[in-house]
Amino acid sequence: MKHATLRLDEPPTVVNAGIGIHGVSTTHDVFRLPDLWQLHLYHYEGTLSLGQSVHPIRPGHVSLVPPNTEVHFRYRGRSEHLYVHLRLHEGGAARVVPVMQDAAAESTRLAELLRHAVAAMPTSPPRATAEVWAALWRIAELPRDAGAGRHHPFVAAAQAYVEEHLADPLSVPGIARAVGISHTHLTRVFRAETGFTVVSYIRHRRLQRARHLLLSSTLSITAIAAAVGIADLQAFNKACRRELGASPRDIRGAGEPAPFLPAR
Repeated sequence: MKHATLRLDEPPTVVNAGIGIHGVSTTHDVFRLPDLWQLHLYHYEGTLSLGQSVHPIRPGHVSLVPPNTEVHFRYRGRSEHLYVHLRLHEGGAARVVPVMQDAAAESTRLAELLRHAVAAMPTSPPRATAEVWAALWRIAELPRDAGAGRHHPFVAAAQAYVEEHLADPLSVPGIARAVGISHTHLTRVFRAETGFTVVSYIRHRRLQRARHLLLSSTLSITAIAAAVGIADLQAFNKACRRELGASPRDIRGAGEPAPFLPAR
């Protein structure tokens, strides 16, 4: 089995959600839930087998296993994942998704949603259901080539770090330290897997967020510049003119600017 069919027109019924710790006393587990789907977001390397179908597990990968499916997990030491056991309702439009996907940069947002679901489950099951439903929609809409050719989870980690720290000073050595690899290694794999240098990616994300805030918020231009890590207004104006083709004031007044095509 390589694909699963989801129907998401109605919220799921979340039966259980938590953080699973495996690979401590055994390197092999077998699971089968007769009536429930299994959703996992992984933080380790291993393998997931369903019959003759074998899927590698890597950090940032997410799996959706239909009910009554026997799955074999093989671990390489202590292994932690977020899990949800749930029921999906019949009816609605069918969406076919891979059993295993690399969520890439989306894995950070998925982890946030699932952790909120885990925390809400004991006291507010409806809140847990809302978080899981949002996560399922994100999984169903992952690009089919998400992570194609991706061999280094450090790239997704670096992208997530950039996204979380756009307002802060960012440097390639600092990002490399945060994700646990060398400056040289990050530079090489990031360019190979995204087509961007790390510096051009940071610039791209800062200016994309600035464009969004200019068009969609009433924040002052000074506040927007600070929010994207370019507190110097002269530098912010110059960056907008160079990358977005107009000054911040003109972007805000004219509506949607031309697409931003950064140097790579």
